[in-house]
Amino acid sequence: MALEPKLENLPQIAPPILTFGVVRRPVLCRLIACSLAYALAIAIAPTALAVNCSTESALKQADRDALLAAANGIASDITGQNYDRLQGTLLPTVSGDWDGIRGVAQAALPLTKGGSIYWGDGYLLDATDLKTPADTQFFCTTADSQITITVSLHNLPAGRYALLLGDYEGAPLRGQLALILGTDPTAGNQWKLGGLFTHEGAFEGHDGVWFWTHARALAAKKETWSAWFSYDAARWLLIPVDFLSSPNLEKLNREQMDLGTSPINSLPFNVTGAGPDAGKTWQITALRLDPSLHTDDLALVYIGSGLTDPTAQRAEAVAVMSAFLRLHPELRDNFHGLWAYAERDGRRTYAIELAMADIPR
Repeated sequence: MALEPKLENLPQIAPPILTFGVVRRPVLCRLIACSLAYALAIAIAPTALAVNCSTESALKQADRDALLAAANGIASDITGQNYDRLQGTLLPTVSGDWDGIRGVAQAALPLTKGGSIYWGDGYLLDATDLKTPADTQFFCTTADSQITITVSLHNLPAGRYALLLGDYEGAPLRGQLALILGTDPTAGNQWKLGGLFTHEGAFEGHDGVWFWTHARALAAKKETWSAWFSYDAARWLLIPVDFLSSPNLEKLNREQMDLGTSPINSLPFNVTGAGPDAGKTWQITALRLDPSLHTDDLALVYIGSGLTDPTAQRAEAVAVMSAFLRLHPELRDNFHGLWAYAERDGRRTYAIELAMADIPR
């Protein structure tokens, strides 16, 4: 295990001017595993009760060895698709969530393929003094007292927990694995699985540091929309779970806000067709980063015309994509592709993803 989270190992960023809190990523529930029985949250009121966090450097050797043994076994079960054994590692309090946890483990396979797990960070979270389940924040300060990471958990029962963050080195998608472990008093206080989270660590071979650096370069060129979504991509790749906050995450958020305008603030807006679609207009109601295909795609949602023929639906979606990119052609050079989601009367009627090169100009 390393001493400091990867987000803290970035090059120094010029001090921002604005202050801004943690922003949740504006994407669909994502491929990050949403199954954690303790309902993790990114921003909650700190509990007044006594809790404690120990960083990796402060762990006793016995705790370190026991955590790594449990974590390596779970990681092996995930990559080996040994779901019966994985189910046997669950804390009793989350056994009812097995279907969701299994789904997360299955979705992790393409992220971990070709790689080996390396545990980069670990935190021991002591909440044994809690009297009742409570929204709880752990402030994890490094040995030199220079960096504090905040871990925020919702409705946490009393007990000893650990958060382990790992990367699949050598995997093309550089998959990330986060585990919440807890001691099970019914099994001799063995470490058991309480939460499982996975998602990408790279898009198209580029990690979060690359996207952050790229976002800054785009901002300098006044390509605001491309910069905004590049910051979103950096945040997605650098923060493996939504319940962590750190000084560098706050820097990234503030730097993004320093762009002065968000594409989201432009919504809703209209785009107009060209060529055979000249005179047609569609309303764009949502924009976001969409990593559902493990790449740096963007996504738009538009109000469709109510078409039911698949060929006509596809033609309309492609026309909307082309019209949108005519308004912001710089996006073509900075992202892999674009999703178009048609909605009508509150119902999704069609969806398509195309690489930027395949969208007509």
